[in-house]
This record gives sequence, structure tokens and C-alpha cells, in this order.
Amino acid sequence: MTTLSARRRRVRRRIRITGWSALTSLLVTAIGFLTWFHIVFPADRDATLEVYRDDRVVVTPMDGVIVMSSTSQVSTTGLLVFPGARVDPFAYLHPFVDIAATGTTVTVVDPLFNMALFDQRSMDELTSHSPSISQWVVAGHSLGGVKACMEADNDQVAGLLLFASYCANDVSGLDIAVVEVLAAQDGLIDTDASRQAQGNLPEGFVTLTLDEANHASFGTYGPQPGDGVSTLDRDDMRQTMNEVWDQVLSHPRGSLAQ
Repeated sequence: MTTLSARRRRVRRRIRITGWSALTSLLVTAIGFLTWFHIVFPADRDATLEVYRDDRVVVTPMDGVIVMSSTSQVSTTGLLVFPGARVDPFAYLHPFVDIAATGTTVTVVDPLFNMALFDQRSMDELTSHSPSISQWVVAGHSLGGVKACMEADNDQVAGLLLFASYCANDVSGLDIAVVEVLAAQDGLIDTDASRQAQGNLPEGFVTLTLDEANHASFGTYGPQPGDGVSTLDRDDMRQTMNEVWDQVLSHPRGSLAQ
């Protein structure tokens, strides 16, 4: 009996040790995961201040979104932007400031864990701050573009804009304007996956390739490891975004109105 009891104690001790070891590993993994997602690529301070000092627009951070709107013009069109993974949402203000100034309400999502794919809020929730907007273009950079595609079937959506991204879901049956913007110096996008995913887009989609841009060119947050080298400065990119927006507005399948 004594020997049997000792064996049982040893077995129970091993189980406890194994259990505590597994729990500790799980906690360490979870903490590492959360820490990694909270280390963001910060927005360039000067570029962000330039937007805040621009008297053509007003920037209003709200719960989970950042809204940039014109101080003088009213529009029924909105642009909803999903950031790339771990990118500070304020990094997307400068590229779109002229678009906001001319009357389009620009809303940049501040997603859960800095990852748009984790954000389960509906489009109605994300756009509730602008009840006067009757039509939206959903846009996304990198993994944010994957999320934008997931929201494209909403009745409010009239257009889809992809920056260094592609659709993982099929939106080919939607009657919306679709413009994808690629960067020739992009060192991070999976080009084969991007090419294959074009089959998920509606007929008549427009592809623009920016020869001097890289993956990080679509936001003012600096370089990313593994990316190519861009020769565009932030003012060049802002002008390019104006031209891209004109492409969205003039898209043959679009019904966008300013």
C-alpha cells in the first residue's frame, strides 16, 4: 500500500508539473502575441501635424475611428479606410487630406489589436458618426484591404479601393467600382496571390501600378522590414491619391456622386 500511494503521489506531481508548464507556455505565448500586435509602426509626426494645421479639414478622433472632414463642403460620399496590420491609423490622414478637403468624409478605422481582420464591428457601426453619408467607398492597405473586401457587399458601398492588397473573398458579382493600386517596389506583397485574386474582382476593375512606390508608400509611417525602396515623398503620394480618387469617381461601374 505504501508503495502504491507513493506512486500515485509521483503521478499526481507529474500531472501538476505538466499542467503548470502548459499553462505557463500558453500565458507566455498570449502575452507575446498581444505585445507584438501593440507595437505599431507610428505615424510620422510632421505629416500628421500638417494635417491638423490644415484649415480646410477638421480631424476628430472618436471611439475606434478617426474622422477627417471638410470645414467648408458637405458631401454624401464617404471613404472608409482599413489600415495595414500594426500601422498607426493616423498614418493615413496625410495621403487623403486633399480628398477630405474637397468634400469626402474620410474615416480611418482604429482596429482592435491594430489588426483590421480582428475588428468585428459592422460597417453600420463604423459609419454611424456620419448619418448623412448615403454612399461609401471602402478602402484598405495591405491586410486592411482584405478586410475592406469583406465589407464590400454592404448596401451602402459603391466602390472598393485596394492599396498593395487583394481580395481573399469573391466580390466578382458586385456592381461596384473597384480600383486596385499596386507598387512596383513592393517587397512585401505576395505577387502570385495578388495576381490570382484578381479573379475575385468584378469585370471592369482598374489596376494602377505606381512605379516608384513601395508597400509602405500608402501611409506616412516610414519603412517596413523587407520592403523595397520608394523614391516618392509624402507630397508626391498625396497627389497620387488624388489621381486615384479621380479614377474611382470616373469608374464606368460606379454610381458615385460628389
